[in-house]
Amino acid sequence: MHAAARPATAGPSDVALTGAPTGLAALAARADHVIGTAVEWVAAAIVLVEIAILAAGVTARYLFHTPLVWSDELASILFLWLSMLGAVVALRRGEHMRMTGLVSRVSPGARAFLEALALTASIVFLLLIFHHALDYAQEEGFIVTPALEISNAWRAAAIPTGIALMLAAALARFVRLHARGPAFAAILVAAGLVALFWWAGPMLKPLGKLNLVIFFVGVVATNVFAGVPIAFSFALATFGYLALTTSTPLLVMVGRLDEGMSHLILLAVPLFVFLGLLIEMTGMAAAMIRFLASLLGHVRGGLSYVLIGAMYLVSGISGSKIADMAAIAPVLFPEMKARGAKPGDLVALLSATGAQTETIPPSIVLITIGSVTGVSIAALFTGGMLPAVVLGLALCAVVWRRYRHEDLSHVVRVPAPEILKLALVALPAIALPFVIRAAVVEGVATATEVSTIGIAYSVVMGLVVYRRFDWRRIGPMLIETASLTGAIIFIVGCATAMAWGLTQSGFSQDLGRIMAALPGGAWGFLAVSIVAFVILGSVLEGIPAIVLFGPLLFPIARQVGVHEVHYAMVVILAMGIGLFAPPFGVGYYGACAISKVNPDEGLRHIGGYMLALILGLLVVAAVPWLSTGFLKF
Repeated sequence: MHAAARPATAGPSDVALTGAPTGLAALAARADHVIGTAVEWVAAAIVLVEIAILAAGVTARYLFHTPLVWSDELASILFLWLSMLGAVVALRRGEHMRMTGLVSRVSPGARAFLEALALTASIVFLLLIFHHALDYAQEEGFIVTPALEISNAWRAAAIPTGIALMLAAALARFVRLHARGPAFAAILVAAGLVALFWWAGPMLKPLGKLNLVIFFVGVVATNVFAGVPIAFSFALATFGYLALTTSTPLLVMVGRLDEGMSHLILLAVPLFVFLGLLIEMTGMAAAMIRFLASLLGHVRGGLSYVLIGAMYLVSGISGSKIADMAAIAPVLFPEMKARGAKPGDLVALLSATGAQTETIPPSIVLITIGSVTGVSIAALFTGGMLPAVVLGLALCAVVWRRYRHEDLSHVVRVPAPEILKLALVALPAIALPFVIRAAVVEGVATATEVSTIGIAYSVVMGLVVYRRFDWRRIGPMLIETASLTGAIIFIVGCATAMAWGLTQSGFSQDLGRIMAALPGGAWGFLAVSIVAFVILGSVLEGIPAIVLFGPLLFPIARQVGVHEVHYAMVVILAMGIGLFAPPFGVGYYGACAISKVNPDEGLRHIGGYMLALILGLLVVAAVPWLSTGFLKF
């Protein structure tokens, strides 16, 4: 995610909330605290239960050769509940992904208005969709699940329940807004826009495909740049398009939300997020970094090379860029600053390595691509290793140029026995990425289940080898996992509904014809895709962009002769560059927040790294073997 960084993608700022609420605000705060705490712990418990179910499934099938026929079904039911409750937690904590490039640059008064408008827009969608979600859950009550033989309403009820709880959380936040004038203005603007679109409905229907521009470009772009969370921006545009320009029952939109959030392979998202938090807590990441620093610390720019290498290794464990950067920056940055490195250059390199490592398994984006396009997860895991090496070498070239005159006269070289000792300590941590990949490729576990192997491995290493396991942190880590899962999976659901709307309009066929007719054949298609996904990555982030456009473009890639794994690597790296490139890339601001560096300091240094990433991406695009060469092994 990879999710982008939380500080850059948060919901309406807590600064806008009253510090000591009174009256109605106090009542809302108390109710929100009670309900919110209950939701957090239920969601955390579901994460634990999901880990146990998948671990039991792997054990029963691989060790005892007696598969649990009900495990996947129960895991799927609980996953929808986890996604919806996690979305509630994310809304309460202001962690739904959003673009704040414009919001953070306007005057305080305008910012208060935009923050209130973002919250109001979310409330509007939740109010509009709630009764359709209830109808959908009732309709699902007639379906009986095949393994557990229970009503599917037990699963579908997660959607209206989650929507109702999100609505309560959003209203509680709105009541607690300190700036009453901007809040009232936001209500008037939102009500006026809803009334205007409703009134214009009869005039919109005859416009045909021009409505795609109005809703999926105009409405989405306006909402995204105004700071409305991306998921709600997609959802509002899709709801408006279906309600005002088609005769499609809005029950269908809820069904598409359900479909998008119900891919069992996406269950890997929370488990890998939790695994990332676990390796940081157990000290496994720190052990790897200390070993790499002992090897290269005496070389000019050595700690920068360590940063690049550590991000490569840690990405292979956690699957979450937030976890990667949070595990590495606090360990390396103090010593790098002591050696004279500029904070702006450090955050620029950290951001660039975030983009570089997007294809390293078990990347959440790889898992998402596999779920929405049908490409083999094992093939994607195999194909993602070398492209990241190419971009890493390009970054190393920039580091060599910038640090070739670094003064290391005060640096003491670590003796060989100490390096060997650190290597032995780091060996269990370094082995984990290879354990994960081998388990998938050898068929021990699926991409969804393999995270449980990593979790069990990390728990054992933390308790037995590293003797560092803080049980008090497990609860907060599980809640953090649920929140990030809700933010990610709710986007996937809303983007799936939007992609369905685009497909039903005939847009996918039109796009296919245009892209297939591009001059230059496969090379022209790749070039246009690179530019498009760099832009999409900076505005929409990787996961919503790939969910929205992956099902449309991957068939075209096959049609023009581009291998699907090669195409996946190209578009993921392009999205990563957009995600971590300022001024719009929210991943860049996440790196700044984790590094505690002002974003303006990094802007002077990041150009060279981004140029290196682009050159590396062009090499990957031009040499398909880098992505597909090891698929036959």
